[in-house]
Amino acid sequence: MRIDADAHVDETEATWEYLEEHERAFKPVTRDPENARGPDKQWVAEDVTLRRPVRDYRRTGATAATSQLLDVDERLRHLDDLRIDIQVLYPTVFIRSKFAGRPDIELALTRSYNRWIADRTAQSGGRLRWAAVPPLLTMDKAVEELRWAKDHGACGVFKKGVECGRKASDPYFLPLYEEASKLDLPICIHTGSDGPGGLSPTALDAVGAFEPIVSSGILEELPELRVGFIEAGASWAPFLLSVHAASTRRSHLQVAEGRESNRNVEVDKDLFRRSRMYVACQTQDDLPYLLNFGLEDNLLVGTDYTHADQSAELVAMDVIDERAANEEIPAEVARKILEHNPKRFYGL
Repeated sequence: MRIDADAHVDETEATWEYLEEHERAFKPVTRDPENARGPDKQWVAEDVTLRRPVRDYRRTGATAATSQLLDVDERLRHLDDLRIDIQVLYPTVFIRSKFAGRPDIELALTRSYNRWIADRTAQSGGRLRWAAVPPLLTMDKAVEELRWAKDHGACGVFKKGVECGRKASDPYFLPLYEEASKLDLPICIHTGSDGPGGLSPTALDAVGAFEPIVSSGILEELPELRVGFIEAGASWAPFLLSVHAASTRRSHLQVAEGRESNRNVEVDKDLFRRSRMYVACQTQDDLPYLLNFGLEDNLLVGTDYTHADQSAELVAMDVIDERAANEEIPAEVARKILEHNPKRFYGL
């Protein structure tokens, strides 16, 4: 079994057909942005503006039918061609989103999205799973939404490194983490921006959540909670492991010429496994090196299906197999990356 740990959908007009009657005024409409430098358009819901990408399917390798889930069977056939058994789907529109001051619009759009994707993936026989998008400006509703999503096929919770102007470790999010833990849903910290719709997200948006979460004690307080860092590569892990080791073992540092030395600080190579943290690597990452830092049981890989950015690689699963065939990594490690680790992370 091969599990694509990071794929996407492109929202369409049908995504907003699940708005409740009193929310119809919030239904996004498509507009061309002012001073546009490219083909992308915008979703506009009153005073909230979100990016609506215009795809070049020659670059993505997908089609309108597969990327927008207009034809679920066609998407499954494409998965067969790619030798992918299960895909975990993330949104596109919410990667760059900011609803500050409009929790009513955020609640309406996230609820509609979750119901749309639940309906579309229900036709896949369990091969298309998805990460729920919680309305984080309304925390009591976010908790309710997780319960609904779990009952309708969700296998994770989409979150960005900074949301609502708060770090991922902020106590504000504790009710979300507690409910996710109870429901056996991992928190999936995906590359994304909490800034204006035009602000481009980078991997640092997700990676920046690592130290706050590790240092906060949340993972000790909730010993069943799993956290993943998605679409940010894995090359950052050794550096941040050393940063964390230095920051938590100050009393053991040598002092020389008035400056602290990190030479005797040992990296905790069991941290990812012990703390149930997972990382979606990229195929070009130095996997043999990363395996020296205890990541064997915590690496995943995804295709970034429907997108065409630096993380997109439709044949990512094949590349991992090829690296094992070339003896760059052990075959059993490749199996973990492609099957066992994502299965355990997403609770599949």
